[in-house]
Amino acid sequence: MTETGKDTTVVIVGGGVAGLALANFLLRGGIGCVVLERHSRAYVEQRQRAGALDTGGMRVLNEWGVGEAVEGHSHRGDADPELPLLIDGEERRWRTGDADEDEVDGTFCPQQILVRNLIRIFLREGGDLRFGARDVSPQDIDTGQPVVRYRDDNGSTHTLTCDFVAGADGYHGVSRTAVPEDVLTCSTHEFGYAWLSAMTAVPADPLALLAVHARGFAAQITRGPDASRLYLQCPLTDTVEQWPDDRVWRELEARFGRPVPAKGPITSKQVVPLRGVVFSPMRHGRLYLLGDAAHLISPMSAQGMSLALHDADVLARAVIQQVEKDDTSLLDGYSETCLSHTWERQASAVWRTQVMHDSGDATYEGEFRKQIARKNLETMLEPPTAPHSASL
Repeated sequence: MTETGKDTTVVIVGGGVAGLALANFLLRGGIGCVVLERHSRAYVEQRQRAGALDTGGMRVLNEWGVGEAVEGHSHRGDADPELPLLIDGEERRWRTGDADEDEVDGTFCPQQILVRNLIRIFLREGGDLRFGARDVSPQDIDTGQPVVRYRDDNGSTHTLTCDFVAGADGYHGVSRTAVPEDVLTCSTHEFGYAWLSAMTAVPADPLALLAVHARGFAAQITRGPDASRLYLQCPLTDTVEQWPDDRVWRELEARFGRPVPAKGPITSKQVVPLRGVVFSPMRHGRLYLLGDAAHLISPMSAQGMSLALHDADVLARAVIQQVEKDDTSLLDGYSETCLSHTWERQASAVWRTQVMHDSGDATYEGEFRKQIARKNLETMLEPPTAPHSASL
């Protein structure tokens, strides 16, 4: 059975942060859109992903009137002045007086909470969100009327005609494959190490605890009131089988230099190579890439969600200007605008990732780079607390 869907202005492929944010922004701007998500609603809302927003990301949500998506489910980065960094077991504090505003006013918000709330807001406002959309295929993106075909859970084929296609279906999505290989450029930086990422059913206290240690980087980050994710720097060649649960907890304590207050079940593990990836251009014809479909950034930067929101903000404003004023200037400059911002964030992410990792385990980059990284790390931290001298 083949059915022709109702025309819409924008078809958004992907129901993650980038796609759902764009959908909400467009809806508030009076622009019709349809969101196609391959997975079920239950899967999307429960999928655990890293979550942090800088002030830019929070500002975007508030400007579009969807700040409620994080209200009651987030923790301000400056709310806890005791948020520590452990350096070879010594507790230090992040510098706050001269810190970048993104560091001071960042917000911890589990990504599944943000996604869940963006879904709720979009549907509440009458948005068209179609879960279980399989075999999505953007076509005719070089023409004035692109077509997106997909198959639903019942096997029926649907065709949507639109003015624009927004590819927000992630790094492994299909949208980017619609761009000819001789048009798309992929720039990649490999850091040379990975993180063992382990999801646990125990809370994080404090909300984010990072450690620099000669054995490697480590962290425990909140993923809600009853969950946290552990990160342990490891070689790219490591496998999950080499990291049984008891080894994960032992290694975390060794790198923290102190006992972990609570241990519990580890529900999932994966080895994640650290890399930065940028695809260019982010536009081809009537197809616009955003979020992880256009770029990956080192998780050390905690910038993935904020980058996705920036892309969605730029694209939404560009589409609204074209529809309302027949002005394509913002759409024409979409790729250049977003790539400039992306490279700026990539530069910061590479610096931060190298500082935090090179200053710990010297087996990757050597002692010279370790000492340089330690000096750079000191610029991010408050001076060590001097011991009290005895009264004379």
